[in-house]
Amino acid sequence: MASGVIRVLHIARYRSPSMERKLEIMATRSELVLWLVRPAFWEDEYGKVVVNPVVPGCQVRRVPLVGKINDPHRALYRTLTFGLLSIRPHIIHAEEEPDSLAALQIALARRLFAPQAKLILHTWQNVNRPKRWYVRLVTRFSLQEADAILCANSEGVQVLREMGYSGPIAVIPPIGVDTRVFRPLGRQPSEAFVVAYAGRFVPEKGLDTLLQAVADLGSGVELWLIGNGPDRPILEALSQELGIEERVRWIEPVSSEKMAEILARVDVVVLPSCTTRVWKEQFGRILVEAMACKVPVVGSDSGAIPEVVGDAGLIFPEGDATALAECLRQLKESPELRQELAERGCVRAATHYSQERTGSLSVNFYKEVLGAEK
Repeated sequence: MASGVIRVLHIARYRSPSMERKLEIMATRSELVLWLVRPAFWEDEYGKVVVNPVVPGCQVRRVPLVGKINDPHRALYRTLTFGLLSIRPHIIHAEEEPDSLAALQIALARRLFAPQAKLILHTWQNVNRPKRWYVRLVTRFSLQEADAILCANSEGVQVLREMGYSGPIAVIPPIGVDTRVFRPLGRQPSEAFVVAYAGRFVPEKGLDTLLQAVADLGSGVELWLIGNGPDRPILEALSQELGIEERVRWIEPVSSEKMAEILARVDVVVLPSCTTRVWKEQFGRILVEAMACKVPVVGSDSGAIPEVVGDAGLIFPEGDATALAECLRQLKESPELRQELAERGCVRAATHYSQERTGSLSVNFYKEVLGAEK
């Protein structure tokens, strides 16, 4: 490495400036030169977003994908080289799952066009779910090619070891919380006690448990459900069956900036995820966003939620509506508890999950990986 400069090619499907903030911060480090390969747009069930072609401090290359851009396993980048011949990176950091076609593609490109570069992959997965034979082949090759892997949660380390990976691993979430956007704005007054959830409306998110808990609490409690998904008609019917349809507010997905404004109007954020045979909560970004805004959080004990929340929120057994209702009742009746958890959460978000923190940890990990070859 000439003059100690580390050339990093970062490959990621970031869809908002808030998610890109980590790279902006990393680019201020004098020892790094950063390139970002990304799609030109993001598209999911919420709609299509054209991404910013400029990330301060990074040289950006926008590459189309073949397949659904939000499919983490079956999409490919429409390129052979990823610019490797001209960039000549020391590090290729691909935020792609080891069992994905994209990881396979990137590993092959590294082998052909930049064999000297160290390849770092990323995984969210904390369940060693069954795989078809061809997925096992892809996974085995990607794991053999990876020089290091970053996990979003501690359980991911165990899963990688179970799959036979013996290389360096670190627990560093790929996306921290942008504390410029998610920050305390001051609670806007409301007559009701407002409980909020943000995310997908799917069975594994446990929203039936949340609706039942709100019904158990009785009047004076509102529920704001922010997002969308295939379960919305089912959830609407359940709210009517429980007799709380007038206390449930449905809010379409919003930008990060709008989300911060909404969080300033709620009393608590709940993530009631439920584990399935092939999935459990892998992180829960809304938790750290709420904590950064000084909003108390309550989560189930599914997957990574207790790890993310620590002592800065309340945890209940997944699927237990009575236990969730009791957590919410405690917060409703105790402004002191709400304030205490809000303060703890804000500190925890800044010290553990800010983009500054994830960026710094990532750079340090690069140096460890490069140092291991000496």
